[in-house]
Amino acid sequence: MSTKANPFPANGLGMPAEWVAHRACWLAWPSHAELWETDLPAVRREFAALCRAIGGEALEVLVLDDAGRAEAGLALEGLDVRFHQVPFGDIWLRDTAPLFLVGPAGRRATLVFEFNGWGGKYLLEGDRLLGGRLAALAGRDHQRAGMVFEGGAVEVDGGGLGIASRTCLLSPARNPDLDEEAVTALLSAALGLSEVLWLDGMLAGDHTDGHVDTLARFAPGRRVLLARAGSTDDPNSEVLDSVAGQLRGWAAAMAEPLELVEVPSPGSVVDENGLPLPASYLNFYISNSRVVVPVFGTPYDDAAVCVIASCFNDRATVGLPAANILKGGGAFHCITMQEPAPQ
Repeated sequence: MSTKANPFPANGLGMPAEWVAHRACWLAWPSHAELWETDLPAVRREFAALCRAIGGEALEVLVLDDAGRAEAGLALEGLDVRFHQVPFGDIWLRDTAPLFLVGPAGRRATLVFEFNGWGGKYLLEGDRLLGGRLAALAGRDHQRAGMVFEGGAVEVDGGGLGIASRTCLLSPARNPDLDEEAVTALLSAALGLSEVLWLDGMLAGDHTDGHVDTLARFAPGRRVLLARAGSTDDPNSEVLDSVAGQLRGWAAAMAEPLELVEVPSPGSVVDENGLPLPASYLNFYISNSRVVVPVFGTPYDDAAVCVIASCFNDRATVGLPAANILKGGGAFHCITMQEPAPQ
């Protein structure tokens, strides 16, 4: 599929695939000591390493105050970065930033949605209004999604296919008055989708209720990467088997072939109390020059990076440590939001 093609309706907007050229990547400097506690310095090191690996696109980085700007400036010295002093609750911009849309004749806009702290679990000051604030900073007109939503709950291929999380978006804590048909219609109209696959299931320890960017990701050439457990000792063995079955059924029913590519699961990754963390190699970020894969120090790290690299031959694939960011509930895809380049 050409990265320059515009598959959306002549009078509409849609969300391109993540591998289409970016103007910038939006991130937020890890700032809240009360949330990260003693892990904050390590989280900042992992964040800075990600920023240095992204390459080939501008970095738009949110900071809370002058002190944060100075700290981030030192950590990111030498990079193409612009800082914005904006209130935000934490670094999870995949879920709190707007989605960036494109359309015909170079049209660009943003999709701003309601955010309620992942179903009311974490209501952090600044997050609810962040989507509209970033849309204004980006200088984009915006449209409203008409529902509670998080960017990590949907994955698109830029050609009309989408994968969404039923356990997240149809949760009574998010959209109690909307059924699957209504949410499908809203997603399709807002993102330029012609078909949506709904997945059920979530990783152990996942407070997002099953964001798809830990379960299944599109790659060029009509491929879908999915996580598979290496042994029955993996705490996510059953759920990943279920997700694989759902994806196989969808692929078999499609008129145009869809290739499924299995990526190893990291296996058991736990916090200091022995509780499972939602580790997934699929939480990678696709930049203009690299695919940056989170790794967690397990025996499956190298194999996972190799499989993902085989699906992105036009850019380098690197694995970077993300075990400390993971303690907050996510990894690299969760803390980034791409802004497409003008088309």
